[in-house]
Amino acid sequence: MLAFLKRLLPALTPVSNVERLRAACGAGLGLFLTGFITQLALGPVDNLVLLVAPMGASSVLLFAVPSSPLAQPWSIIGGNLVAGLVGVTAGMLIPHPYLAAGVAGGVAIGLMLVLRCLHPPSGAVALTAVLGGPAIHALGYQFVLWPVGINSLLLLGCALAYNNLTGRRYPHLAPVAAVPGDPGRAKDRVGFSAADLDAVLKQYGEVMDIDRNALEAILRQAQTRGYLRRTGEITCGDIMTRNVLAVAPETPLRAALDLL
Repeated sequence: MLAFLKRLLPALTPVSNVERLRAACGAGLGLFLTGFITQLALGPVDNLVLLVAPMGASSVLLFAVPSSPLAQPWSIIGGNLVAGLVGVTAGMLIPHPYLAAGVAGGVAIGLMLVLRCLHPPSGAVALTAVLGGPAIHALGYQFVLWPVGINSLLLLGCALAYNNLTGRRYPHLAPVAAVPGDPGRAKDRVGFSAADLDAVLKQYGEVMDIDRNALEAILRQAQTRGYLRRTGEITCGDIMTRNVLAVAPETPLRAALDLL
């Protein structure tokens, strides 16, 4: 039984204690600044939502896994705004709260997938718009811009500054596409090619919480380590021909064969 329960634990990649501390401090600081700046902007007000709960989930992605496709700027901004719009609309049009919640969550996920802004905390944004109570319902579509939109922008700004200042590149940008004949694509001639990876991912057919280019880079590094492990300390000099034979382009084939 214990062995089965251990199998239920997710196989996360190894993370250092420094990285754990970095992520935790970043999330805490980001949430504090988001709420604090929001309060400064509005001043002392009563019965007004300044910080919505889904921002806590967004902070996990933005600070703990900033390389995830689900944590990129378009994901949090687009996902939260889309989910907010869907949630408010569902709450207005569907009187039954749980039916409205189900419709809001499902439609929001579908739209996020289509718009390539999938962000899991946005599902909570949609539910908050439906089930958040009188204070949320009174905001109407204003809920989408304030607090959801402003909270998202402030938290994103904190993530941009904190991640880059602490050595984590954010956001993750797609590499420039290689042109045909680019010597940089010579790596495709050894091991797997980019087309091979794309074909496997298409066959896999599921959303993966890792950037496609980051996955390719990791696999190529693992491939290189495998080559080094198998070949040991062999150098290029050990396998290169020392007595190099050269011929001119106009040399007859028979003459070239005679040199061998």
